[in-house]
Amino acid sequence: MSVLVYVEQVEGKFKKSVFEAVSYAKAIADQQGSSLAAISIGNVAESELKALGTYGASKVLTVSNDQLKNFVNQAYASIIAEAAGKENATVVVLSNSFSGKGLAPRIAVKLKAGLVDGAVELPQTASGKFLVKKTAFSGKAFAITELTSAVKIIALNPNAFGVKEASVDAVVEAFSPEVKSTDLNAIVKEIVRATNKVSLPDAELVVSAGRGLKGPENWGMIEELAGLLGAATACSKPVSDADWRPHSEHVGQTGIAISPNLYIAIGISGAIQHLAGVSSSKVIVVINKDPEAPFFKVADYGIVGDAFEVVPKLIETLKAHKG
Repeated sequence: MSVLVYVEQVEGKFKKSVFEAVSYAKAIADQQGSSLAAISIGNVAESELKALGTYGASKVLTVSNDQLKNFVNQAYASIIAEAAGKENATVVVLSNSFSGKGLAPRIAVKLKAGLVDGAVELPQTASGKFLVKKTAFSGKAFAITELTSAVKIIALNPNAFGVKEASVDAVVEAFSPEVKSTDLNAIVKEIVRATNKVSLPDAELVVSAGRGLKGPENWGMIEELAGLLGAATACSKPVSDADWRPHSEHVGQTGIAISPNLYIAIGISGAIQHLAGVSSSKVIVVINKDPEAPFFKVADYGIVGDAFEVVPKLIETLKAHKG
């Protein structure tokens, strides 16, 4: 009996969300008195793989195959399921990222396993049951889900569990499962990534703006504020629909769902569709000149004021602090 964690790599590197997933999986393994194995698919340096031992992975299975250089949903799911069988894993953990959301249900079907996606806390097992707290209703509530299956799949929300060191000496082992041709009927030929920007799903700090900015020409101060904070930039749906900002920055029910430690909303009214994508944020700060804006009802901190007066003062204060 063991725990298996899938470690998603991007161009041979692991993101913070991967270390969170490994830390979370290690904590579950400790609960069960079992070991933790990780599986990596794609070309990753051995030094990177062994570094997973810092967070508790005692074994790392590595799959290197040119057909799997880019993410292929069905093929990756088959390989992870096969690795779970090889390691006799009763719990499989992965990050609830864009790819994780596609993988988790497929792995669950292959292993006839129960699934919890959007997990935010360690399972409760003291009662003899296996209970997992997760987000529900687009992040507006929490649910406690009981998994009763022999094998359990958990997809952990980014920024829901801290990175915790539990150093062990990780053994890297080559794993060469059969890649079925039927799993390669649809493949990703190329991925174009934004460079020199903080990835929204992984960001701990996010500065977002809406129609209150009046036009794309005023986004300079949003980018400057984000740069000073080391934050990602985001926007509301009307802004991306108007082509003021790229769709990749749209957060909300029909955009990207995020859960940063700090979300600053500037000139956004707070429609329910937008809140659905950001309500898992740990701290929400709202800047809006309308005191009746719905966003203030869910904000931890609110500033009633004109963004064109408030944001420059924030930038000035941050510059002085950094100086």
